[in-house]
Amino acid sequence: MDGAQLWQTLIQGVVQGITEFLPISSKSHLILVGSLLDRWFGTSSTATETVELIVGLHLGTLVATIVVYWKELWSLRTRHRLLLNVIVGSIPVAIVGLAFKDWFEQTLVSPFLVGLGLFVTAWFLFAGQRLEVNLLEMDQMKWPHALKVGCFQTLALFPGISRSGSTIAGGLMVGLTRQAATTFSFLLSVPAVGGVVLLKGIALRHSNSLAIGQLLFGAVISFAVGIVALRFLIRIVTQRKLHWFAWYCLLLGTVVTAWQLWP
Repeated sequence: MDGAQLWQTLIQGVVQGITEFLPISSKSHLILVGSLLDRWFGTSSTATETVELIVGLHLGTLVATIVVYWKELWSLRTRHRLLLNVIVGSIPVAIVGLAFKDWFEQTLVSPFLVGLGLFVTAWFLFAGQRLEVNLLEMDQMKWPHALKVGCFQTLALFPGISRSGSTIAGGLMVGLTRQAATTFSFLLSVPAVGGVVLLKGIALRHSNSLAIGQLLFGAVISFAVGIVALRFLIRIVTQRKLHWFAWYCLLLGTVVTAWQLWP
């Protein structure tokens, strides 16, 4: 791994660690930052290298999620109703993700779609905060609630739409308290992100486009930064400040869309 690769991986690891948990779409930022870094360093990442790096960085933030929520994950052994809801909530993204896998992968290289998706994320965040009713704790959820939140998670397969933003907003809309919506969002992320990392890891195991050391370095950086970002998000949601991120997504979406449409 040369100096340029080291700096690119370090920067993208930091970006992934922050944006995976904050509701501003990590894929969007990795696509945009990767494009800018290629221009800055005069490099040209292939589609395979981009996917490999995204998988490695998501592995780091997946481990961060498990570390922060290990008590809740371990408690699923005895909280059978919550376990069922996690399974039900994971079904939509599994079906849609596997059925349209190739198409979604092609959208990963489109900054224009990222810009449009950021507008959708902003709407979700505004709507979630506006429509929240704070009635249900996590153990009071019924499977239709979980299914609805799972459908929101499916929308995050599109570039620019934040997984955490859509599922937290979806949880608020179906009646969960802020804490419950946040926790359930990240419980859903473990099978969703874990499944993608596993499937992509198997598919890319023989490609060797990027060095293992580079992928592990990126994963460690995204893990360390992700721990801090996730704890920050938990405080932000409970303080009812999701609109901060909605305005950010609106601004960035406008900039990216204008950049792509500029002749």
